[in-house]
Amino acid sequence: MKRRAFLAAPLALAAARASGSVTYPAVTADKTIVFPHDHGSHPDFRTEWWYVTALLRDAAGADLGVQVTFFRNRPGIAEGSRSRFAPKQLLFAHAAIALPERGRLVVDQRAAREGFGLAEAAQGMTDVRIGDWSLVRDDRGYVTRIPAREFSLELTFAQAQAPLLQGGDGVSRKGPSQAQASYYYSVPQLMARGTLTQGGRAREVTGVAWLDHEWSSEYLAADARGWDWTGVNLDDGAALMAFRIRDRGGATYWAGGALRDASGRVTVFGPGDVGFTTLRTWRSPRTGIDYPVAVRVQAGAFDATLDPLFDDQELDARASVGTVYWEGAVTARRDGRTVGRGYLELTGYGEPLRL
Repeated sequence: MKRRAFLAAPLALAAARASGSVTYPAVTADKTIVFPHDHGSHPDFRTEWWYVTALLRDAAGADLGVQVTFFRNRPGIAEGSRSRFAPKQLLFAHAAIALPERGRLVVDQRAAREGFGLAEAAQGMTDVRIGDWSLVRDDRGYVTRIPAREFSLELTFAQAQAPLLQGGDGVSRKGPSQAQASYYYSVPQLMARGTLTQGGRAREVTGVAWLDHEWSSEYLAADARGWDWTGVNLDDGAALMAFRIRDRGGATYWAGGALRDASGRVTVFGPGDVGFTTLRTWRSPRTGIDYPVAVRVQAGAFDATLDPLFDDQELDARASVGTVYWEGAVTARRDGRTVGRGYLELTGYGEPLRL
């Protein structure tokens, strides 16, 4: 791990020092997301990620969470070079399992430049790999294989619903300027199944998962500090995504999201429709950062409380994408009963987010 972290840090630093002479394509409202092509990589854009979260249960009835994310970055370095060693595309990945009996996340990370058959993000279809870590889409859904240091995952995610285009037909605004946007779709209500091995113990697990795929060329707005995001698979088959970007003072800078109800009807939310209210905070004993780990989420007529599977789900990704944040499995409750399961992501509560 020390060697991987040593290699990853210069890669992240190189990305941060990208040449200003590179022209990245803009996100525009006239773009139509086309499948299956847009399941794949978009290497001209600055940043892209495929993000899978799952709430799972083993045969003994124990609940746990799983998160797998692959990032692609075009740093704008040595693009005119013919050398195969030129870092024209960088790939990062991290995976975490949330085990209540452990009381904190078990995490591993990878980083590499694309090429040499060792790391790639294919165009035209989801096929992202760093060494023996992979996330691949097939006709039925997705498959991930993560042989990490302290655990291994072999999971399939069968697609039960069509992709949910976020924002206006897949263009998701992240600020008041039209340039502050990403192409973004989700695949909710994935039926997850597979094996988690940890501590010499293999567990067969099943549950429900969520996938996000997002790509953009814009950095977070200069006035923004970080974001709160949630993706929740509701028990009746509905799916909610809601986010807010916070300004330097902690107020809402921008917000949005979408709800697809059980009948398939989609409601898109704008900045005035979404609210995150802190109900309880937790302070990390490692970083001293306070996170709002229990929140009330309101999005249009939707109103529910998100409670963490357990509090300590802080993820230290400074060796790969350069930040520390909270990313945890949560249960959605309304009127004292469980109505769904998902993940909550909280960034920028320490230093302002810099990806």
